[in-house]
Amino acid sequence: MNSSLIIVMRWVVAVLICLDLTNSIYKVAKENRSKGEPPVIEGYEPWSKEVLELAGKLPVQDGGRVKPLSTYARFTMLRLRGDRSMKIRDGEGEVHKIGATAWLLDCLFRPAIAMELPSFRIDNADALKAIGVETRGRRDRYSYSEIEKGREKLTQLSEIYGAIDSKEREPVEGQIVDLDQNMRLFETLFVHFNFARNGIVLVGSGDEDGIDKRANVSAFMKMAPQLRAEINRIERSGERMPPQIMSLLDQITQQSNFAKFSLFPLPPLENKHDELVRWDSAGKAIFSVMTGDNVDPATSIEDIEHLESLVRKVEEPDGFRAELEKFNNHIAARSAGMESVETIGMEHAYYKVGWFKWAMAFFLLGTLCAIPMCLLGSSLPGKIAYWSTSVLTGLGTLCCIIAIVIRCLIMHRPPIGNLYDTIIFIAAAVALLSLVSEWMTRRRFALTLGPVLGLILITLAWRFETGDASDHMDPLVAVLDSNYWLTTHVITITLGYAAGLLSAFLSASYILMRGLRLDSEGSDARRMLTRATYGMLCLTLLLSLVGTVLGGIWANDSWGRFWGWDPKENGALMIVIWVLVILHARMGGYIREWGLHIATVFTAIVVTFSWWHVNFLGVGLHNYGFTSGKDAIWGFYLRIAILIGLGIFFASLEKANRKKVEGKKGGDALPA
Repeated sequence: MNSSLIIVMRWVVAVLICLDLTNSIYKVAKENRSKGEPPVIEGYEPWSKEVLELAGKLPVQDGGRVKPLSTYARFTMLRLRGDRSMKIRDGEGEVHKIGATAWLLDCLFRPAIAMELPSFRIDNADALKAIGVETRGRRDRYSYSEIEKGREKLTQLSEIYGAIDSKEREPVEGQIVDLDQNMRLFETLFVHFNFARNGIVLVGSGDEDGIDKRANVSAFMKMAPQLRAEINRIERSGERMPPQIMSLLDQITQQSNFAKFSLFPLPPLENKHDELVRWDSAGKAIFSVMTGDNVDPATSIEDIEHLESLVRKVEEPDGFRAELEKFNNHIAARSAGMESVETIGMEHAYYKVGWFKWAMAFFLLGTLCAIPMCLLGSSLPGKIAYWSTSVLTGLGTLCCIIAIVIRCLIMHRPPIGNLYDTIIFIAAAVALLSLVSEWMTRRRFALTLGPVLGLILITLAWRFETGDASDHMDPLVAVLDSNYWLTTHVITITLGYAAGLLSAFLSASYILMRGLRLDSEGSDARRMLTRATYGMLCLTLLLSLVGTVLGGIWANDSWGRFWGWDPKENGALMIVIWVLVILHARMGGYIREWGLHIATVFTAIVVTFSWWHVNFLGVGLHNYGFTSGKDAIWGFYLRIAILIGLGIFFASLEKANRKKVEGKKGGDALPA
């Protein structure tokens, strides 16, 4: 093959890869940045670090489990805003970065300020135009006060579009329904402590100025038995209910309804060691005491008194911190001995450290070091780059493993229970397998793939979490609630995915290395790479086959049948069959090195279909995962198809070149 053509092809491939990476980074940055300067919030005062730390560790129940308030804040803000932080400017122009916990505290305790924060991400401005709200370009973030102008129209349209099946809605219709739900969630947050801010108006208690006095809700909770007795007496006598009592009952009902949803910070009053018992909201505690259904009214009254004192100290930083500490201690005493609160501090620290951010940073640096490692060979700078890549990949893998172990301790279950878990697990597994493969071969090709694939998968996990906006440590769906099968079947099949992906990318390395003549060590390096790919295919077959059989046993135990041609089962079977086809074709001599590697690259499509794509089909007993992001899947398939096309092209060129050379030799040997 002409050397100049090879050089041109190298540059073309390098430019295409750079353009693809640049485009992906640009899309991520574009989707997550706000337009223009940070908004000005007059009178904004940042929360102190002590307050944020105390508030972040406060246990609340959400999503079927007890978690730190900081976790609840992270995913609530992520759902509304598509981000976990924002930047604003105060009246003096100073820029403040507001994290999720600070944002939630603003919503709960400073609603007037929270309404001005850009808390809502709008991806399609046509949704705002439909409700009569002025827009700033197609995608941006808006405050509640900006959207409130079209609130009534939003409610009307949401009711209409909500009746349409979600799969049949137009993008604008889906955005309107989601926005209405997010607005409702936000509203439950900023009215949650109205009972403490406003109290109860005592109708007719005003003096000469005509302003009625107010009383604490907790004061009426203490008087609940007398109030119920008086109401019963009036009803038995047939008298008309006095307007003061009617007003009192209406206000208490309204205030308790405001505080009934979203936030559940009060431990149960009975069956405390039953983890399935629902924690109380302030509204439920108020209502149950007033109706006489509360089993421990004295404790609930004490809870409400703490919250009233906390809310009314919000303008006094030191006083608020002191009251928050008292409330934390009160809740800690209430929940002492409950298993669900034992990991609150661990989870708060887990998100604070950001293990996967560190892993992403190490994998990124490892990827950057892998470039000179490949280019500089065995020279001194090349050796330095080699060991730097090894150490950085090892550190990234270690961060992933530590994070996964911490998640297991928090969740009280094996590491894989949903699609997010599979991404981070496969990232750790692929990086670890690449390090083991490098230790066995010492040829650098596996080490090059380790940080690259780790970086891609951790970035995918980050984007998955941002797009899904769900807490993936919440309890599993009932069919998955089996620690034994999650440990055996799910881990085994997921390791099969990891091995399959690594084998595919090893083959992709072979195609690029041989096709672009990057193999300076000649056929010896190619043979070693082929052996590594072959071994990884065998590992993929073993893990996928064993995992599929274990899945069938689990299915028989759970659903009463071993096999049901479910899409997920079919996907696992496809991996087994495809790898068997490759191995038998290789053993039978039907394919050689080029054929082996081109076929193995296609394994990435088979694995991805089984791992992710079946969740998009909307059918089957395994349809419990993430169901958005189809464009990314098709984009991945396209890239793999391009790699396969390159492999066929390179193999054809090499074959044609070899025939040409052999033809010349044959011609030279002919007699004159």
